[in-house]
Amino acid sequence: MVRSDLLAGLTVGVVALPLALAFAVSSGVSPAVGLVTAVVAGIVAAVFGGSHVQVSGPTGAMAVVIAPIVATHGTAAVPVVALMAGAIVLVAGIARLGRVVTLIPWPVVEGFTLGIATIIFLQQVPAALDTREAVGGSPVVAAARSVLDHGDAAWWTVACVAAVGAVMLLLPRLVPKAPASLLAVIVVTTAAELLNLPVARIGTLPNSLPLPALPDMSPGLLRALAGPALAVAALAAIESLLSARVAASLPRPTSVLDAQEDPGEARIHRYEPDRELVGQGMASLASGLFGGLPATGAIARTAVSVRAGARTRLAAIAHALVILGVIYLATGPVSRIPMAALAGVLMVTATRMVSLHTLRRVLRSTRTDAAVLVVTAVVTIAVDLIEAVQVGIVVAAFFALRSVARATVVHRERLPGPAQPGDEHIALYTLDGSMFFGAAERIGSEISSDRQATVVVLRLSRLRVVDATGAHALMELVARLEGQGVIVLIKGIQPRHRTLFTNVGVLDELRHDAHLFDELDPALAHAREHVRWAEFGGGRPQGSVISPGGRATPAGAGAAG
Repeated sequence: MVRSDLLAGLTVGVVALPLALAFAVSSGVSPAVGLVTAVVAGIVAAVFGGSHVQVSGPTGAMAVVIAPIVATHGTAAVPVVALMAGAIVLVAGIARLGRVVTLIPWPVVEGFTLGIATIIFLQQVPAALDTREAVGGSPVVAAARSVLDHGDAAWWTVACVAAVGAVMLLLPRLVPKAPASLLAVIVVTTAAELLNLPVARIGTLPNSLPLPALPDMSPGLLRALAGPALAVAALAAIESLLSARVAASLPRPTSVLDAQEDPGEARIHRYEPDRELVGQGMASLASGLFGGLPATGAIARTAVSVRAGARTRLAAIAHALVILGVIYLATGPVSRIPMAALAGVLMVTATRMVSLHTLRRVLRSTRTDAAVLVVTAVVTIAVDLIEAVQVGIVVAAFFALRSVARATVVHRERLPGPAQPGDEHIALYTLDGSMFFGAAERIGSEISSDRQATVVVLRLSRLRVVDATGAHALMELVARLEGQGVIVLIKGIQPRHRTLFTNVGVLDELRHDAHLFDELDPALAHAREHVRWAEFGGGRPQGSVISPGGRATPAGAGAAG
């Protein structure tokens, strides 16, 4: 077990090294900050998180959020945001909010991922074309300007990006287990050194971890960063929990299973979502103390670790120690890596974030789900990641409520049994589905449009969901019909709805308590007595009383509902 975890940690550490450097640069901070984040947050999240196999560190999605913060408040704000966001995520874990991520619809997640991947790709275009664009601006605008303004020297950077992309895309087909991203960076860096190419390099890196210290946190800065920190915290929680959920379903290679271990259960990596939030919050807090970025669980690195044989937290810890060894032993060679090489790594990573197969499934599912995906992706790219999730959830909720409202039907049924004189004056309506704010008005309008009936029987036993708006609409319907001289009988109020109907006043609008029924037959018999009395002069129904206002009201017919 220990051997497989150490090998998995070594493998994912090699993969994570160029990503940590690239995501830091994409965030607008020094590459060293990415290494610090990968080490500190990687160890803390591995020890205290809720997943045994989750690998944490800087990610592309977080880089997208951090870049505008750096552009507005400077690099000094990054550790402050890490501390503030870490505290928020920690509190969310303590408050047991880990299951909230399950409420995010699938099309929102896929649209969010597509938007992030697009932003990451576009952010690398200036580096690929050797142009200088301000970090944090619109990635679409920056990419367009770079395409229009690039100079002759851009061909060298384009060549570096193309070489990295070629190695990362072709090498896995030849040698599936090879660390393609690291080897691509090594090949391009070696070529750039041998040919003395005029391309920008990473530059000098520290050869040790910084000492932990509290950053400057003036009240004014804290107020200015409150909103961004909340957005960072939301993203960290969402991405970490999604990553942990994906990791829980990843199969472990059969070569690392114990002989006595059931293969089916061995492929399930259970995780605790609340503890995962606690661990990720502590990881961002620790990263902030060391001057690092906010951290999240990384889906791609976690998948690499699991497929390499990770079984316990030791694998994620080993991955962080590999990067720590680079900091202390190999910062010289790392400082010579061309920035274009990192841009190439991120471009390929961005394309791999998007599953065309999954996108096709969503787009072909329903029009509403396709619309949710497209809206979420567009808002992610054009506006903001967190607002994109909010907008996506609102749009998905709107379409879901519309579908539920459309599935809620009210239909007039034929009266059971042999027809009797006067039955044409009795309307039996069955309400089926959910009577809530999205459907209440339509249901009331359909019943009110019946002008022939003198007695209306409302069959409510098939109502599954009723909210205050639905109950209020039913109360208004009963009051309107009674005001028009139509007698309303209600059959089959479910026990869980009775309190709501009573509090809202539905039952108060009936002429008598005896107009509530548990069974349909007594309700119809009662309705027919009313019709005979009113239309055929058959006399007042047995047991009727004169209600306030002079209205004759039958009492005691059938069981009260």
